[in-house]
Amino acid sequence: MNSAIRNTILENKETIIDNWLSEIAKFKNDNQLQSITDTTYENTNREFVDKLFTTVQNGQQENVDEGVVLFTERLIQLGWPLNYITRGLQEFRKITVDTLAKQEEAEDNSYSIEVYSEIEDWIDRIVNVLVNEYSGSWENTVFLQKMALKELSAPLIPVFDKISVMPLVGTIDTERAKLIMENLLEGVIEHRAQVVLIDITGVPVVDTMVAHHIIQASEAVRLVGAQCILVGIRPEIAQTIVNLGIDLSNFPTKSSLKKGMESALELTKREIVDLED
Repeated sequence: MNSAIRNTILENKETIIDNWLSEIAKFKNDNQLQSITDTTYENTNREFVDKLFTTVQNGQQENVDEGVVLFTERLIQLGWPLNYITRGLQEFRKITVDTLAKQEEAEDNSYSIEVYSEIEDWIDRIVNVLVNEYSGSWENTVFLQKMALKELSAPLIPVFDKISVMPLVGTIDTERAKLIMENLLEGVIEHRAQVVLIDITGVPVVDTMVAHHIIQASEAVRLVGAQCILVGIRPEIAQTIVNLGIDLSNFPTKSSLKKGMESALELTKREIVDLED
C-alpha cells in the first residue's frame, strides 16, 4: 500500500473505527446475533476492526496478518454468520474511503482513484481470507457429518445368538442402499447371523426403488446362507406396496419387530416361554 495512504488511514484510525462501530450496530437486529450481549457484540467488532488495522501497520497486505485468520476461526466457532462479516467489511470500506476523501488537501482526481484502488485491494484480500476460512470450515463440517451419517445410517445390531436387526431410518437413496448392502453382508459374516430383521418403521416412504433395494439386499444375504425378514410395515406402507404391484412373496414380512423376532426365534429353533411363578 502507498505509504502516504497508509499514514492517512492510520491517522484517521479512531474516526474510522467510531463511525464503523456506529454503522455496524444497526446490523445486529438484522442477523442471527440477537442472543449476543451488547458488550460482547461491541468488543468483538472492535477486536475485529483492530485486526484490520494491524495488517496496515505491519505492511502485510500481501499475506494477511495471521491474526485475522485466527480471529476468523474464532468467529466461526462462535457462530457469527459470514454474510454479517462481509456486510461489515463493505461498510468499513465505504467509511474508510469517505474519511480519506474528506482529508484530501489536493484536488487531484488521480489521487482519489488511487486511494479507492488501494483500499479495494486491502479489503478484497481480507474478504478472500474470510471466505476461504468459512468455506474450509463448512466443507470439513459437511465431510464429518457425512461420515457420521454413514456410520449410523445402516447399523447391523446382533440381538440374540444368530439373530441380528438392521433398523432403517430416513430416506433410502442409491448411495445409501449400497451402504446397506455392504453392512448387511459384512455383519452377517461377522456376527454369524442366520436371520436378519430389516426394520423399516422409520422409513417414511417405500416406493418401487426402495423395495427393489431391499429385495436385492435380501437376495444377497440369502446367498451367504442367511435369511431376511422385513418388519415394521405400517398399514399405509402395505397399501403403497400393493398399489405399486411390488412382489414381496419371496420375502417374509411382519407388521412389527416383536412378531419378526418371534419368527426369527422359530427359524433358529427357539421360542419365548413364560416362566411359572
